[in-house]
Amino acid sequence: MEMKKRISLELRNRTPAEVEELVVDNCRTSDGEVEGLTDDFKELEFLSMVNVGLTSLAKLPSLPKLRKLELSDNNISGHLETLSEKCPNLTYLNLSGNKIKGLNNVEALQNLKNLKSLDLFNCEITTLEEYRESIFELLPQVTYLDGFDQEDNEAPDSEADDDDDDEGEDGAGPTGDYDDEDEDEEGSEGGEVGLSYLMKERIQDEEDDDDYAEEEEEGEQQLDPLTLPDLSEESASSVKWVLKDQESSSCFPNTSQ
Repeated sequence: MEMKKRISLELRNRTPAEVEELVVDNCRTSDGEVEGLTDDFKELEFLSMVNVGLTSLAKLPSLPKLRKLELSDNNISGHLETLSEKCPNLTYLNLSGNKIKGLNNVEALQNLKNLKSLDLFNCEITTLEEYRESIFELLPQVTYLDGFDQEDNEAPDSEADDDDDDEGEDGAGPTGDYDDEDEDEEGSEGGEVGLSYLMKERIQDEEDDDDYAEEEEEGEQQLDPLTLPDLSEESASSVKWVLKDQESSSCFPNTSQ
């Protein structure tokens, strides 16, 4: 597809002045020049023209707000002075996979005062002796060359987001585990106290009955700790103590009546 037609499709019922990002990768120019872009794209901040067959940037329109320009895998060999004239606020420039051979080809980038990141990967210039040192000396405004600074530290575009995600996951995990354990412990303690209290209340009610013999038999059947499943050692001991006290009481009938 021709670049001009591709740009027309990418507008999607918008005017050029409304477009802030434009991607026309893998389309084709008819003569190796930029086609279909005009000065009307005055709000454009990101432009990607990867593998479109460009050999020159001479027809690049004025894009005063453009900050990021992707031009990888084309046939550009020089004449980069157009960039400082038409895109003075450029901060990121990707020229990887082009025909940039020598330092003189990138010397014009000195006028891009805001340029922070430059990518020349897979260009012939990268085979020069002391290539990185020479570029950083020629373009002191550049912080990252081919994705790394002068101390070989990688550009932190994606690393910061990964660290934030890891920290969020680590912070949430242990907190959730501790909460579950606390709830389990509280539930266990509450169950034992409630069971002991209910058993004592029930025994007290049974002691008020007139028929002591029937009360003792019924109490032993209902409160035999051997028949109560899953009692803790403390709860079982409480039941035995209550039964023993009940047996002692039955041996001495209430004489006040």
